[in-house]
Amino acid sequence: MLNNIYQALDPVAFALGPIEVRWYGLAYMLAFLLCSLLFYRIAKRWEVKLDYDAMLNVAICVMLGTILGARLGYVIFYGDGHYWSNPLSILNLSQGGMSFHGGLIGVIIGGFAASRITGASFLTLADLGAITAPIGLFLGRCANFVNGELWGAPTDMPWGVIFGGSAGMIPRHPTQLYEAVLEGLVILCVLYLLSRKVPPRPQGTFIGSFLLLYGIFRFAIEFVRQPDAHMGYLFFDWVTMGQLLSLPLIVAGIGLLVFAAVKKLPQRGMPEEECAEL
Repeated sequence: MLNNIYQALDPVAFALGPIEVRWYGLAYMLAFLLCSLLFYRIAKRWEVKLDYDAMLNVAICVMLGTILGARLGYVIFYGDGHYWSNPLSILNLSQGGMSFHGGLIGVIIGGFAASRITGASFLTLADLGAITAPIGLFLGRCANFVNGELWGAPTDMPWGVIFGGSAGMIPRHPTQLYEAVLEGLVILCVLYLLSRKVPPRPQGTFIGSFLLLYGIFRFAIEFVRQPDAHMGYLFFDWVTMGQLLSLPLIVAGIGLLVFAAVKKLPQRGMPEEECAEL
């Protein structure tokens, strides 16, 4: 029987003089690399036309959208007014955090910009991005665990983890790992298996499935995840900000799946005359 599991991992991977390189930053870098490789591989299997310039534009737009959206999302959804009175602290990424829901909004905006630049269908880019996004979620949640943040509520389950610090010396649900498995590995396996079909499933299938599954998993995990201390529960002593923000994702996911089933639009990349093969 497992008990008294202590999380004593160092969030700093290595240091170069005064510069510290953290696992969280490395997780972001590795996620962008792996997501780009899988994005390209699936696009090629689907025979979706995207040349080198298009892939580069998509990568840049998505990276900027992810980082800016995630940070601003945290400031807006979880900042509790602190950042508005201290605006320069928004730039201090070592304090505070990143919000998935804000990052999702940023990615959507970035994807729309990439669609306008490349001429590829926005929904096709969204579908490809949805298949690869769980890689980033998995690595990001693992990094959250290493950082000892976003821990869960106290538990007497045998796999409870003692994080110390502001979490106290009591076993807690390792909700970072719950999310890494469900929002990362499970969604990745489901969407990747669905992507194996050629010709590919209609536009909207994958982004709809991603939003639906993520919304359900996040809503469920929030029951054992400790809400931000400065926010607590929003309604009924159990509804958290994470759950409130996940409900629109579930609705949007269902709507996109219905749209995909009714419209049956084929996946579409760049116009043939504008595409130079990689």
